[in-house]
Amino acid sequence: MTDGATGPVGLKVSTPDEPPADVSTTAEKGILGRSPGQLAWLRLKRDRTAWFSGGALLFFALVAIAAPLIERVYGKGPLDRFSDKLDGNGNPLGYLGGVSSEHWLGVQPRLGRDILIQIVYGMRTSLLVALTAALLTIMLGVVIGIVAGYLGGKVDAVLSWLTDLTLAFPFYIFCFAFVPIAVAQRYGPTDQEASWFRPVLLIVVFVLFNWTYSARLVRGQVLTLREREFVEAARASGAGLGHVLFRQLLPNLWAPILVTFSLNVPALITAEAALSFLGIGILEPTPDLGRLIADSVNYVRDDPAFTLTGGFTLFALVLAFNLFGDSLRDALDPKSDR
Repeated sequence: MTDGATGPVGLKVSTPDEPPADVSTTAEKGILGRSPGQLAWLRLKRDRTAWFSGGALLFFALVAIAAPLIERVYGKGPLDRFSDKLDGNGNPLGYLGGVSSEHWLGVQPRLGRDILIQIVYGMRTSLLVALTAALLTIMLGVVIGIVAGYLGGKVDAVLSWLTDLTLAFPFYIFCFAFVPIAVAQRYGPTDQEASWFRPVLLIVVFVLFNWTYSARLVRGQVLTLREREFVEAARASGAGLGHVLFRQLLPNLWAPILVTFSLNVPALITAEAALSFLGIGILEPTPDLGRLIADSVNYVRDDPAFTLTGGFTLFALVLAFNLFGDSLRDALDPKSDR
């Protein structure tokens, strides 16, 4: 027995008026393809390290942004001195460097400044310099790398030679020679430096030296992409150089660029702190983590909490960026098992 909807063995047969069972089932389940960005986001959401480090970075960013508000609520500024909290030798009164309900992390020896507000504003300075330098570095490196990789030939040779020449310069030796000369060119022996001059100078130095890594990475990626079908199609349709570089190639480079940026920021934070520690970075009266650690070295025996506080803050900030950068790299890697 058969009818319009049942076959010879009692199996249901699709009629022209109803869709096939597999199509309707797929539509009901809403199974859709996911983009690489969506897949990376799913991997990132499953990574506990990414959640922990990302939360820590969000906390540090909020503290740095809200530094003026914290100062107002806390009631102490980065330049305020509390000499009554120091003894005759300039050491903080009380335990753990003068920790109390008024000064949550104690006071700075000899200067009597509140350490907590110094750390808050010092973190603000470090993040501002590092993030600005990292952003400009990525922009410059991407432009140089994408042009060198796509055009090739003499352009690639010249830009590669420039990259090798920049990498050959010893960074810290150059800073020791260049920064004092740049300061002397703008300010006289008795002039007071503007508070913005050193941060801007450090950003310029970082950009001049750190674009090479992103440029090499982008160049290598472009060399593999420039012969792909979508690039050939864009050239065949009459697209200009700018359209091919920044509308066709650049969208396919966002993953390595993002990872490079996330890993470049902690390196720049460390470099900025190192230059300030050595005395050629951020100077008084601008708060800075590197200089705070340098000031604490003289009090390691008498006030070890002072050294540990600044050092731990810098360590936690750099570690959070590195962990999040590693998690981001794993999430954007299509061959990652995580």
